[in-house]
Amino acid sequence: MKLATILALVGAAGVWLKWGWRSAILLLVGAVISTSGLWEWLRLMTAVMARMDASETVKKGRSLGLVLAGFFMRLGLTLVALYVSLKFLDGSVYALAAGLGLGVFALAFEGARLARVWTV
Repeated sequence: MKLATILALVGAAGVWLKWGWRSAILLLVGAVISTSGLWEWLRLMTAVMARMDASETVKKGRSLGLVLAGFFMRLGLTLVALYVSLKFLDGSVYALAAGLGLGVFALAFEGARLARVWTV
């Protein structure tokens, strides 16, 4: 998530200079959506793994229902954010797509970095 945040801020500065502030905000909106998706998937998988582990069910933790409710609520807020940003900001759709792709890029980069560390 740190890598995606750094790339979003650097990319937003470059997009601002090239296409204007509206496109930079679209890139940041896409990056926030993408990064929050990574964070939410991490929470969801942690809750599922804790639920599957018999020793963790004894401990007090967040219930899977609360995590799922937060997950679906974030999906709804994502749709609203995408609609509002596309409707009212007259920026580049490519900047929004780049922001949405930052999470995938950061996840792939981290995966490649970890795979390199494990194989060396």
